[in-house]
Amino acid sequence: MHKFFVHKDNIIDNKAYIKDDDVKHIYKVLRLQVGDSVNINNCDGEEFLGEIEEINKKVVVVNCIQKLEINNESKIEIHLFQGMPKSNKMDLIVQKSTELGVREITPVITERVVSKNESNESKKIDRWSRIALEACKQSKRSLITKINNSLKFDEMLEYLRNMDLIVVPYENKENYGIKKMISTINKSSIHKIGIVIGPEGGFEEEEIEMLNNIGAHIITLGPRILRTETAGFVCVSLLMYELSDLGGVF
Repeated sequence: MHKFFVHKDNIIDNKAYIKDDDVKHIYKVLRLQVGDSVNINNCDGEEFLGEIEEINKKVVVVNCIQKLEINNESKIEIHLFQGMPKSNKMDLIVQKSTELGVREITPVITERVVSKNESNESKKIDRWSRIALEACKQSKRSLITKINNSLKFDEMLEYLRNMDLIVVPYENKENYGIKKMISTINKSSIHKIGIVIGPEGGFEEEEIEMLNNIGAHIITLGPRILRTETAGFVCVSLLMYELSDLGGVF
């Protein structure tokens, strides 16, 4: 069944008003009709079984029949802090991280990030937010991954202090990976996790030292060097497997 995210302000008296790009998608691409069933998410994690009541070129009206007890979110909140990559690699990072269940993504300006064009940052955030929304629909997420404005490295350090666990894959680290890290922590106390991924050029040693000073676990992901757009996926997947629901219930 198709799912649509409708802001709670557009759900009035049990009727959801779908607007903008989703309207054309509904009647031109999906070819849904009056009477068809859909799922409606109010962007706060609440979902409803709905029946299409009206379709026109400006709005699709859905009658919300029943609240559904659906929660496809992980019990852990993963916040991905991604060293800003070149080109359009961030598009892929946002899409796949959203599918995996990452709660928030924050671009980070580290020492080796080539440049930051502040004038078009808002446009990039808008594009990444649209990519996250589409990935949420496809993967049946219950919450939309939030794309934050970029942070400088020292700003990120302050943000990370609120995390229960900080994980930093680093190509020069040896003999301390996620398997060993998991054996040293109290799993039941972990709710918010910050994963910090370096850009193409990697981290400066001074940056690693600063992360180490705030209690980050500097880990290896194995003997093979991963690209910046791959390292995040691998780290998220391993933590979701060890601490949450990736791989199913045992």
